[in-house]
Amino acid sequence: MEKIRVMSVFGTRPEAIKMAPLVKELAVREGIESLCCVTAQHRQMLDSVLEVFDLKPDWDLDIMTPRQTLSTITSKCLLGMDEAIDKLKPDMILVHGDTSTTFAGALSAFYHQVKVGHVEAGLRTYDKYSPFPEEMNRVLVSRLADLNFCPTVNNRDNLAKEGIRDNLFITGNTVIDALKTTIRQDYQFATDELNHLPYEEKKVILVTCHRRENYGDPMRQIMLALRQIAEENEDVELVYPVHLSPVVREAVDKYLRGAPRVHLIDPLPADEMHNLMARCYLVLTDSGGLQEEAPALGKPVLVMRRETERPEAVAAGTVKLAGVVQDDIVTMAARLIQDKTAYDQMAHAVNPYGDGRACARIADAIEWHFGLRSNPPEDYTGA
Repeated sequence: MEKIRVMSVFGTRPEAIKMAPLVKELAVREGIESLCCVTAQHRQMLDSVLEVFDLKPDWDLDIMTPRQTLSTITSKCLLGMDEAIDKLKPDMILVHGDTSTTFAGALSAFYHQVKVGHVEAGLRTYDKYSPFPEEMNRVLVSRLADLNFCPTVNNRDNLAKEGIRDNLFITGNTVIDALKTTIRQDYQFATDELNHLPYEEKKVILVTCHRRENYGDPMRQIMLALRQIAEENEDVELVYPVHLSPVVREAVDKYLRGAPRVHLIDPLPADEMHNLMARCYLVLTDSGGLQEEAPALGKPVLVMRRETERPEAVAAGTVKLAGVVQDDIVTMAARLIQDKTAYDQMAHAVNPYGDGRACARIADAIEWHFGLRSNPPEDYTGA
């Protein structure tokens, strides 16, 4: 019997981390030929993940250019995907989440009448400009997808409310699968500065900040808050792997360079980031993925955004929304730094995002859809 050709398409670091274990799971399925196409929307940061997970793409669009725009990313992806689909002839294309690569990959599949599977489907803020452009990317992909793989019940219910009710699978999040392969007790960091941080003596806070909707005054307020947290808490060390975006780097240089107990480092490979997260005290972020990863490691998360498309984590108590106002961020961070009871309540809350078997459920669903197994997978029901 001819194998089902399933092509996973991704282009950014977060997508790659979450798709890598799925590409590998599909590769061991007897009835599936697992193909991998990268757009390289983020070239350097993508390549570091490919190396960590030992992934070799079957097709590389290599689209990244300096100060690229959303229009150039989308148009280059669409044009590049034409050739990739014509040559590799997939039966299904898998896209992940909500990037411009995700939208362009799904749209190109639709143009070629190739089935679309959407991994991490159903996340919503219901504000089309926040996060920007991610909210509209994922809404549009939901309409194009033939199979939707929802991390949680809430994500499935979001799609059902929009009239999308067929072929919805609750799988958990694939990032939990990825964590199982990267974290080690005896891990030694290639970024040597991280080997010498006082993890036992001080409270190491991991920071990320890069979202487009935080550009401008919100980012200024966030940077000032981070500086104030470091200056006012001598028992704290902030570690900030700074995104490669020129806008982010300019803000960091202006407000954080030279601040006491602030370690500004280059972006980390996935395994380094995961192991740093496992050893840190607290996470301050505007990222999406860290809201899922950190709670799986027992680390409280303060989200420096106005809203989150991951309300399950807020409801579970693993995440709190800190906003983008300096005083609010400082106040909420200070409570977790100084109040052990408040910290423990978050650290010991149950992570709602999975049991490390999301990739197996997705692969089972694909096999079922193409008639390679008789029953669909059972939904992930939470801890």
